[in-house]
Amino acid sequence: MSFAHLHVHTEYSLLDGSNKIKECVSRVKELGMDSVAITDHGVMFGVIDFYRAAKAVGIKPILGCEVYVAPGSRFDKEIGREEDRYYHLVLLAENQEGYQNLMKIVSAGFVDGFYYKPRVDLEILEKYHEGIIALSACLAGEVARSITKGFYEESKKAALRYEEIFGKGNFFLELQDHGIPEQHRVNQQLVRMSRETGIELVATNDIHYTYSTDAEAHDILLCVQTGKRLQDEDRMRYEGGQYYVKSVEEMVALFPYAPQALENTHKIAERCNVEIEFGVTKLPKFDVPEGYTAWEYLNKLCFDGLAERYSGDMGELEERLNYELNVIKNMGYVDYFLIVWDFIRYARDHDIIVGPGRGSAAGSLVSYTLGITKLDPIKYNLLFERFLNPERVSMPDIDVDFCFERRQEVIDYVVEKYGKDRVVQIVTFGTMAARGVIRDVGRVMDLPYAQCDLIAKMIPTELNITIDKAMKMNPELRNLYESDDTVKKLIDMSKRLEGLPRHTSMHAAGVVISQKPVVEYVPLSRASDGSLVTQFTMTTLEELGLLKMDFLGLRTLTVIQNAAKLVERDKGIALDMDKIDYDDKKVYAMLGAGKTEGVFQLESGGMTSFMKELKPGNLEDVIAGISLYRPGPMDFIPQYIRGKNNPDSITYDCPELEPILDATYGCIVYQEQVMQIVRNLGGYTLGRSDMVRRAMSKKKAAVMEKERKNFVYGNEEEGVPGCINRGISEKVANKIFDDMTDFAKYAFNKSHAAAYAVVAYQTAFLKYYYPVEFMAALMTSVIDNPSKVSEYILSSRRMGIAILPPDINKGESSFSVDGGSIRYGLSAIKSIGKPVIEGLVEERNLRGGFKTLRDFIERMSGRDINKRTIENFIKAGAFDGIPGNRRQKMMVYVQILDAENQEKKTAMTGQMSLFDLVSEEEKEAYEIRMPDVEEYPKEAKLAFEKEVLGVYISGHPLEEYEEQWRRGITHVTTDFLPSEEGEETRIRDNEKAVIGGMIISKTVKTTRTNKMMAFITIEDLVGTVEVLVFPRDYEKNTGLLNVDSKVFISGRISAGEDQAGKLILERITPFETVKKELWIQFSDMQEYEKREQELYHVLMDSEGEDRVIVYVKKENRKKMLPASRNIQVNAELLQKLYEIFGEKNVKAVEKRIENTVKMH
Repeated sequence: MSFAHLHVHTEYSLLDGSNKIKECVSRVKELGMDSVAITDHGVMFGVIDFYRAAKAVGIKPILGCEVYVAPGSRFDKEIGREEDRYYHLVLLAENQEGYQNLMKIVSAGFVDGFYYKPRVDLEILEKYHEGIIALSACLAGEVARSITKGFYEESKKAALRYEEIFGKGNFFLELQDHGIPEQHRVNQQLVRMSRETGIELVATNDIHYTYSTDAEAHDILLCVQTGKRLQDEDRMRYEGGQYYVKSVEEMVALFPYAPQALENTHKIAERCNVEIEFGVTKLPKFDVPEGYTAWEYLNKLCFDGLAERYSGDMGELEERLNYELNVIKNMGYVDYFLIVWDFIRYARDHDIIVGPGRGSAAGSLVSYTLGITKLDPIKYNLLFERFLNPERVSMPDIDVDFCFERRQEVIDYVVEKYGKDRVVQIVTFGTMAARGVIRDVGRVMDLPYAQCDLIAKMIPTELNITIDKAMKMNPELRNLYESDDTVKKLIDMSKRLEGLPRHTSMHAAGVVISQKPVVEYVPLSRASDGSLVTQFTMTTLEELGLLKMDFLGLRTLTVIQNAAKLVERDKGIALDMDKIDYDDKKVYAMLGAGKTEGVFQLESGGMTSFMKELKPGNLEDVIAGISLYRPGPMDFIPQYIRGKNNPDSITYDCPELEPILDATYGCIVYQEQVMQIVRNLGGYTLGRSDMVRRAMSKKKAAVMEKERKNFVYGNEEEGVPGCINRGISEKVANKIFDDMTDFAKYAFNKSHAAAYAVVAYQTAFLKYYYPVEFMAALMTSVIDNPSKVSEYILSSRRMGIAILPPDINKGESSFSVDGGSIRYGLSAIKSIGKPVIEGLVEERNLRGGFKTLRDFIERMSGRDINKRTIENFIKAGAFDGIPGNRRQKMMVYVQILDAENQEKKTAMTGQMSLFDLVSEEEKEAYEIRMPDVEEYPKEAKLAFEKEVLGVYISGHPLEEYEEQWRRGITHVTTDFLPSEEGEETRIRDNEKAVIGGMIISKTVKTTRTNKMMAFITIEDLVGTVEVLVFPRDYEKNTGLLNVDSKVFISGRISAGEDQAGKLILERITPFETVKKELWIQFSDMQEYEKREQELYHVLMDSEGEDRVIVYVKKENRKKMLPASRNIQVNAELLQKLYEIFGEKNVKAVEKRIENTVKMH
């Protein structure tokens, strides 16, 4: 008997199916069936993956979806009982038209009918029924549900209505048997209904996982979805363990009374034939000006751009431009380039800054002459074939960086130009990754958090890590697995669920632009914020020939633009960032000195020390720096630096390599160099050499062996001369191939690095020549992130730039430049909305600055000003420029505000007030006077600033201890923050660390074993970090854990993914008890012997823990006095010693807390 499974949920029935597509099709093949369907709940996320996987193993894919049908209209969103909100219905695409219609039905569920689930209604089904076969679904189907309620006639009516919609022979009644008593009752009635109506039967198994042994793992997955634990009573479950891929024999045994229902499954499978077209581009057309074709217009723009950018002999350049244009034409991408050119031109015309380029597009002269990129590909030796390879048809990929704040405007322009239905953002899937899945499964199994955390952290944090790989890499994890049954179960279950998609989100930047409405090619769904996204991921869309663009927001571009505007406003210099001097030695010297805070791509700790070693001298060095400072290529850094500092040490295996590797001191750093070596030495074409580079980077061993032969010995048939025929020996050729293979795994795309090096240089240039404007723009870009702001405030102070408090008369919404200092932005003050600030600036520009607090309140009274606003302005110091100190203003502002409001009311009722009758001089007497009180003490002022700004401005409670703090620590608190995209993490789990600062909060908790532990927050000069104090250490140190104490804490770091790290306390030392050493210097032994007793006499009265060390300069000897001579170093003792022995001969040095970790 032939049978096919027609009701199958894969992993894309999110958190409800654990049936992995590849495993599913392999299992179907193994069981001897020749076709299988995919019918996920309400979505088609998996159909393309499923189609490919099934075709790959020779199984026929049937594309379908189990849709949710609304009982009434899909637009109705009334709250009914949960099971009445929608019914299930299985739809299968019979042919191409059916597939197109299925996409439209599924999309309509999200676009119009989303209410808890994506629901469609009968109207939609009628409209798009052509080419679709429908099955009545499980117990949640309308037909079955009416039967279970005992309404047989209603159920029959529903079945006939569906048959009418889909046509005779296209609707089937579905029998299922998972051992649920209800199903037996329903099946009897369905057999009867089939006899009465002539609607045929079909037998299915509601598959949610692949093997019968997966029932437990699937149950855990359901708990993850519903946030429950396995032992919870009231939770969703699939009883009976029957939801797996059953064999034909098992299905026959279940339905002995309905052999025809089993046969029908295969008949349906034979009817379903859908072919999906890959690799045919579906690009939108670009409207060109009259009199031009798209091809002519592209040529005109490129040659105009060429003439604008180059001068002198243009022969070679024109040749390359024509070559690139022809490749673009032959590959069918003429409109693509015009579309990109158009929206970039729109951005530039509207003063939205655009990055100099990103990714391989910077290697194209067409991109450069069109102004898509700003980087001269000729000057930096960038290759077009790395971007568009004439020998490998693939979509060009132009990613564009825009101003962080205005990126959406560009997307809106594209939507407007090409139509709302043709421009859609792209879906991505968050998967259950190795560490996360262990934590999820552990929570569901109710294992202690600490145990799961420990196991999760045994998995290395590298890219594409899996639990299996981790078990091989970490023997400790493997031993735990083998010796502990709970851990074994945890890991086994996690392995079955690992890699399943967990949720959908919107791709940060990807946008699809198509020639017809997107729904003709791809089903749509909604992202969590309600915007429409495609149901296929980026790579799938490219395979289907759709055009995708990346519109990225790069914060640094916004910083560059704002800094340049500040320079123009304050200094009257109009900076054109594209025309600055890229060979300015002073800027490179600043980078070489490690002054890289705020410099794009170069500000992390590791990168700073690399720059100090590298001492870049030109942009090529910065490009190489960005490319090398990554795991893998880092091993080549010493060789690179050696070559740079000592050109004589560079050797080339053969002279042909020199022109290629000259710029990188004999090292292979870029993918482009690999391509050039293969071309120049082996005689490949550039397109073919790009294929070799791809094979190397993807480690395709078979391809590489074949290419090695071609590279060394040549291949006449394929037109490759090979190295030997070009006079390079076999041994050298093989060595070069080995070196390339070694490096190609890590090699970086030079075009991308070069474009980012330009951005890095621009930030460095601004920082060197216009530090105040640059730091102000930098702080504005992170205005919502106080810990980042305080880091930059500290950097600014170290650069000698003062930070001034916000000011109602001088400040602006963002950070601004005031003299040579930075004025704090008004919008950083908490609870002060944009309208207030806009109103304030407008009023100030109209009628001049505010003279008094009353003047401010009077003039601003109609503009959303309330007590909270004024209080926060006072606390932030924004009124410091007008008469009265902060305490005086805090005492009178309520009175003034009330008086102003009273006056307004009086004026509105038309009454005259006393003020209208008296002269100006007499009015003065009625003014509300400032009380005669002193300013708040410094601590209170700082506390207020911290409260309303999140940072300290007029100082810092720790500033007098800054030197001691810096000497004592290995990490600052901001090192513990989660790293931003593209940044390396500054801390490692379980690493030792010392931090220092003030305890600002303390929470004491009782553990399960009734012991006390504490969570304390430490604040240093840049931010805060949480410290855990476990019971043993809490008992030992409870007297030192007081709020406001200034302490050093040493301990171990606990670092998680994507969340701030914490420190686990091992030792705590108050600032004042940090041990010191007192050094006394004598010129020679003779002087020491003469004055020894005098020294002992001075030290006699002091007792403490600090050691005394005598140093004799001439003989270069030191002597540590015995512990009985220990003293307490304090200001009084030092003063005495200065007077007797001279200040330059006496020095008190703090000892390090714990010399376990290297200093930053």
